[in-house]
Amino acid sequence: MALLAAGTLFLEILDGTILVTAVPAMASEFGVRAVDVSIVLVAYLVSAAACIPAAGWITDRFGVRRTLLAAISGFVLASALCAVAPSLTALTAARVLQGAAGAFIVPAGRLAVIRGISSGDLLDAMAFLTWPALVAPVIAPALGGVLTDTVGWRWIFVINVPLGILAVVVGLVVLPRHSAPSSGRFDTAGFLGAMTVMVSLTCAAELMSSGSMTAVVYSLIVLAAGILVGCFTVRHLCRPGKLFSLAIFSNPAFRISNVSGGVYRVIVTAVPFLLTLLFQMRFGWSATSAGLAVVALFLGNVAVKPFTTPIIRRWHFRPVLIWASAAGGVILLAFTAVSPDTSLVVLLPLLFVSGALRSVGFSAYNTLQFVDVPEEEMSNANILSATLHQAATSLGIAVAVICIQAAVFVADIVTENSDTGYQWAFAIVGLLFLIPVSGAFSLDKQAGDNALARPS
Repeated sequence: MALLAAGTLFLEILDGTILVTAVPAMASEFGVRAVDVSIVLVAYLVSAAACIPAAGWITDRFGVRRTLLAAISGFVLASALCAVAPSLTALTAARVLQGAAGAFIVPAGRLAVIRGISSGDLLDAMAFLTWPALVAPVIAPALGGVLTDTVGWRWIFVINVPLGILAVVVGLVVLPRHSAPSSGRFDTAGFLGAMTVMVSLTCAAELMSSGSMTAVVYSLIVLAAGILVGCFTVRHLCRPGKLFSLAIFSNPAFRISNVSGGVYRVIVTAVPFLLTLLFQMRFGWSATSAGLAVVALFLGNVAVKPFTTPIIRRWHFRPVLIWASAAGGVILLAFTAVSPDTSLVVLLPLLFVSGALRSVGFSAYNTLQFVDVPEEEMSNANILSATLHQAATSLGIAVAVICIQAAVFVADIVTENSDTGYQWAFAIVGLLFLIPVSGAFSLDKQAGDNALARPS
């Protein structure tokens, strides 16, 4: 089940970012401007953001097995529709369906793994669920570029069909049939409030990432509206029997994992985007060369993966999170010193180590958040975590763009060379690691220790 959940989660995250390099080819085929194709990317993210708050209730109501199989089937159908879409409008509509199905894959797949699992097995199980969020955003640009340049952009969606069908077949075999559906009433007001907040946040982040001043103004208006609705929604959700129970935030491990860990996720999402721009805009590399260099992050993720669980078991959650976050910040600060003349012998190891640290930190956060959650609260904790992770992922690119714009502006004033701003953007993002570091310091020294015992 862990491999099934990880595989489907990988497809969902991959499809959120893989189309970036295919935008020119899609614009050419549909006879529109490249900027017009951005609606296809935004439609997926907004649809996923809108649906994910309801995923927990629906999973509880219909059971993990039926929800996950239906979500994967919907994702496959939507992918097939994307592959044969005759127009930009049809493709956008199919992407909305694809994003909606993907929103249910994340919480239902993870709940299938963590529900009923012993604390001793949690660390090993979560290790499988960590790699999709690390790997997919890193390899997406390179994979999308290769498919677009060789067999065409439609194959980005075609490959989802056989993989999705395989996932359905595996799910029919491994997902347990027994479930205890909940008959609680759906909290419509809570859902509409949470949906509005998530859609506002996603739209604001997308507008902000465009970089134009007009879009930034619009993004601030949308963000302000989302915050206003969010205040009323939080007040509504504080009452019993609502869509979420915010009482779970009284659990220190869950709170720190999703607040400090949310900032960690924003940083991790921003870094591949920063690196790609640095290599292309500052170093003058081709898109292919930049994409291949960023794959070094992926290699670091993969190389350290067999050791993440032993590392956490040996040194425990609190020290691992402190050192992984602090070292991650130092690595990003080191990128302020690189230049077009920096040897790959120096650059690639920096990328590799950064990828390894990402993997260790993610594994620790993703496991720690569920360690002390009671079985009856697991579904609520899972959907809250998935919602916050979706928000952090949406913010990642926007934060990267803001940091670049701020750094370029300052560099132009101080050094009269705005190109150096691409390097100094890493310093700004690196300083954000102070939040995860301080959060890790506030953890109890024994936090998560009941998950460190080796399974019998």
